Amino acid sequence: MGFIDRLKREGNAMQVVVLAGGVGSRLRPWTNQIPKPLLPMLDKTLLERVVEGIPSDLVDEVIVAGGYKVDMIRQYFANADVDFDVTIIPEDRPLGTGGALANCSDVVSGTFACFNGDIVSSMEITPVLDLHKRNGGIGTLALWEVEDPTRFGIVGLDEDSRITQFKEKPKREEVFSNLINAGSYVLEDDIFDIMPKGKHSIERTIFPDLAADNLLNGVQFHGYFIDAGTPESWSEGVQACIRNKRFSSGEICGGSWFSHPMAKVIDGARVVGSMIEGDVDIKAREVIESTILSGSSIGENSVISSCLIGRNTSIGSNCNLSGVVVDHNSIIPSQTNQIGGKWPLVE
Repeated sequence: MGFIDRLKREGNAMQVVVLAGGVGSRLRPWTNQIPKPLLPMLDKTLLERVVEGIPSDLVDEVIVAGGYKVDMIRQYFANADVDFDVTIIPEDRPLGTGGALANCSDVVSGTFACFNGDIVSSMEITPVLDLHKRNGGIGTLALWEVEDPTRFGIVGLDEDSRITQFKEKPKREEVFSNLINAGSYVLEDDIFDIMPKGKHSIERTIFPDLAADNLLNGVQFHGYFIDAGTPESWSEGVQACIRNKRFSSGEICGGSWFSHPMAKVIDGARVVGSMIEGDVDIKAREVIESTILSGSSIGENSVISSCLIGRNTSIGSNCNLSGVVVDHNSIIPSQTNQIGGKWPLVE
């Protein structure tokens, strides 16, 4: 019997820690009103997208290490129809990835999963758990291959899939691998014994030492890996969910996802690679690779490209917006042209 089957049979579903302590500054002004974990990506919140790589019968509890608008997160999941319990562990001050995880030590036990709160990927937990059981140690990391690893933590692997080196954000001359830490781990609660108190980075403080002591494993996955914390990567995450049919409600039309009820789209409008929530009125000429949240309207002959449009926003006619993050409840006058940045221009 495999490790996963044994977990299911014995009822030993795991706890899952989601590190979601940031304020989502790269997605402002969207996140001024809505915390990033609650932003909708098709028919689920971003937090639900992060944890859906684990079968629901293996998730015992989701623990959110959060530091921003945690009351909104708590209230949402108190009423949401999800298959897991949600516990919020608030940060009174920024603690970094290591400090945020250590802050959960009183409620986490045994083997558990830990995810960075921005990650939308094709990672499945089964190979990670199987390697973790086979090799032992304190942690097993999901790995992804990139051309330029200097923005990430890189690993060296031996023939037994044990991590021999870990280097966070190496300089170009320090690169020894193109395999990066994909922000998804299986860990043992023994990790808390070696974590310092207070603010620290698990990638800089903990993982290099564990690798040196032969206590980390790594397994590469394929498919897609997106850090959805920027406007550009948010749109990539939306399109990946559309391509891979990661939704259980709504429908695809013209390569875009429309929730129910269907948006009102004028005949002749071109809507491509976009996410369109309910109660949206589109008279635009084109909406390309954009996210339009509920209650919004776009006037005649406007072109919206690579934009994030907040809830209950009114965009006039003959507008041209490209790469703009538009706040909720905004009114954008007709004839507005803007490339990049935010709306309103001054927050």
